[in-house]
Amino acid sequence: MSLNDTIARINELAKKAKTEGLTPEELAERDKLRRIYIDSVKANLVGQLENTYIVDSKGNKTPLKKK
Repeated sequence: MSLNDTIARINELAKKAKTEGLTPEELAERDKLRRIYIDSVKANLVGQLENTYIVDSKGNKTPLKKK
């Protein structure tokens, strides 16, 4: 399942939750899909931060350090 499919399904479940409510199976599916989405966003952010450098006034590049 692609990320776009995951987002579309999350939105379908959110709309259904507002109108008629969700079954326990749908609640579990929604939680699983939300976790997949959150993990994807975190992985993308980590990838961006690993390729981010601080450039000082002399032009020296320093990678970001983990805290």
